[in-house]
Amino acid sequence: MSTSLPHEPESGTWVEAGQDGDALRVRKVRLAVLDGPAAGRSVVLAKSPIVIGRSDGDLALGDRKVSALHAELRLEESGYRLRDLGSTNGTFVMGLRVLDAYLHPGAVIGLGDSAVRFEPLDGSVALPLSDATQLGELIGASPPMRRLYREIEKVAPTDMAALVTGETGTGKELVAGALHELSPRARGPFVVLDCASISRSLFAAELFGYEAGAFTGALEQHRGALERADGGTLFLDELAEIPLDMQASLLRAIETRGFRRLGGDEMRQSDFRVVAATNRDLREEVNRQTFRADLYFRVAVAVLEVPPLRARGEDVTLLADHFRREHGAAPFPEGFLDWAKAHAWPGNVRELGHAVSRACLLGSVPGAPATASDDDALAIDLGVPFRDAKARLVEAFERRYLAALLEAHEHNLAAAARAAKLDRMSIYKMLDRLGIAREGT
Repeated sequence: MSTSLPHEPESGTWVEAGQDGDALRVRKVRLAVLDGPAAGRSVVLAKSPIVIGRSDGDLALGDRKVSALHAELRLEESGYRLRDLGSTNGTFVMGLRVLDAYLHPGAVIGLGDSAVRFEPLDGSVALPLSDATQLGELIGASPPMRRLYREIEKVAPTDMAALVTGETGTGKELVAGALHELSPRARGPFVVLDCASISRSLFAAELFGYEAGAFTGALEQHRGALERADGGTLFLDELAEIPLDMQASLLRAIETRGFRRLGGDEMRQSDFRVVAATNRDLREEVNRQTFRADLYFRVAVAVLEVPPLRARGEDVTLLADHFRREHGAAPFPEGFLDWAKAHAWPGNVRELGHAVSRACLLGSVPGAPATASDDDALAIDLGVPFRDAKARLVEAFERRYLAALLEAHEHNLAAAARAAKLDRMSIYKMLDRLGIAREGT
């Protein structure tokens, strides 16, 4: 821990111990507008990320050639990182269009007709950390998690809408659950609507409910998610998957708390709080016009970002021990924790949980060299034609890959397809060809 400013201007954040507890210190940054409609304006900020946009964000340029949420500046261990948010006209540094780059002090960022100079300053701001090492079902004692806990503790008692962001497997639903449990609505229902698992044709029915006879197959009355969440929290998981033609109806229901069941005439009221989650960057979707800007700003009143596991490596042992106890406190196989600490964890906490489960049940370290007994498909049978032998090997790989992929994403095919960079129909076809049941689809 440091009790003074780091000497290198690239060091954007660090933890500092003080009389009032630990704090995450964030270096101040000045963004000075050199050219464009907002020329002469200057803002000093100490936060991460910093968003630059046309009329919204931390720095609004009022430039019609700048996208609504154009680019972000994020402080990381490696320095200050600039990322274009799928803008229409691009983001430039030294005349070069960049999608993702680390900045040096004094760099000039070009956006539309505007130019912004980036200046890290010597001063800093302290962002308090929670004293908790666990919050609800969230586990972690690292500074990034304790910062998240502090934000949850501040937002939960309010009734503001919240957007939980983060990669697949980081625990976004657990954050939503903590927001509910720490709120005045804790005695009310916590209703989860998984937007990725609902077909487009049934989304309105699941959200608003329907009367008997409203459509073919509607044999009896059904209360939708909005109605069931009355007095509690409505958690919209995978918000980015909501069909574009349904987003206006959802926005209207959130703003008025009123809706009609399909096939019904009565306007119904429901008092619910909205918490949403996504592993996609909705700001980019807004720029692509695949997600409504007004719905984004209505839901993202408070934004809580769940850190990936690789950004809180000191929590790996704590989490692994938690998952181990869930399996009867069986001992870890020799070398498992060393492997776990070195692993990159692209699947985050969910992947770690599955790895601990396999290690405790099978008594082996993931990634250990395979043997013939581990995988009969690797055995060479010269009595089988080459083409048939290759087909067997490919089928064995596909079967094992799909099984691991679906397990890592809890059989959410939409999430699995995105992670594997395959379209959902390709996964459907492989599952059918291999005779694997579409569990949870």
